Amino acid sequence: MDITMVGHISKDIMEYVDGVQRFTGGPVIYSSAAAKSAGKAVRVLTIASADDDEALNVIRNREIDVVRFDSPATTSIRNIYHTADCETRDVVLLSQARPFDDSVEAHLDGSIIHLAGLFRGEIPDSLIPLCAKHGKVALDAQGVLRCNDGKALSFSDWAEKERYLPMIHYLKTDAAEAKILTGSDDREEAAELLASWGAREVMVTHNSEVILYTDGRVYRAPFTPKNLSGRTGRGDTTFAAYLARRIDHGPQESVSFAAALCSLKMEQPGPFSGTMAQVIERMEQDARS
Repeated sequence: MDITMVGHISKDIMEYVDGVQRFTGGPVIYSSAAAKSAGKAVRVLTIASADDDEALNVIRNREIDVVRFDSPATTSIRNIYHTADCETRDVVLLSQARPFDDSVEAHLDGSIIHLAGLFRGEIPDSLIPLCAKHGKVALDAQGVLRCNDGKALSFSDWAEKERYLPMIHYLKTDAAEAKILTGSDDREEAAELLASWGAREVMVTHNSEVILYTDGRVYRAPFTPKNLSGRTGRGDTTFAAYLARRIDHGPQESVSFAAALCSLKMEQPGPFSGTMAQVIERMEQDARS
């Protein structure tokens, strides 16, 4: 494996201003599809009910290695979007799979271990050092900031961030999550601060662009979708595409690749299903504009 991804799938209900959609989502669905399309060998470790095992065929059919741990329930989330650009939403937890534990260790394989959680506690903080023994740890901040308060989900700061960030090689946040972690509205300033706490490469996504801070430099690339019909999964797709490309390319090449791939993904609902030729063509178009 090149990348092992850890996280729950979710039976998603998406309530948009113009209609409702139901499908299997969760960061590992979008992330694994992006990384596999980028030519990497990908394993997904997830937890779900046996009744929902067939839902994983959406990634098994892409030749992604899937390990499902059993749970009485599968996570299910309702997302209620209030605007056409999908930038604001309410999130309601309908059901929840059990958390991960150290039984995942036997399946950790790859140069990158990507912790792609939906909410705090799904992947306990105590698993971070265990994962760091097996590869470079990538962390989506959503999985440590989003909290389950009864059935409503909210966001709050990660109390253990300064303890665990030095164990994180790749950190991804969106602009709102970066502010929760740092208190700063300035994306570059927030990324630099997160790096000063120990994360080696810090990605911050925004609806207009993605930035990456590492070794004292900021790299950036624009999102250029022609429509937003596939907006759901934007951050997951961008981060995974970056991780896949970063294995054998530099930071700017990897950021540009990730933004181009995700721009194409946003033009069509579901996980990324395009080709590498299309991604390279979009990168070249973006470079000329």
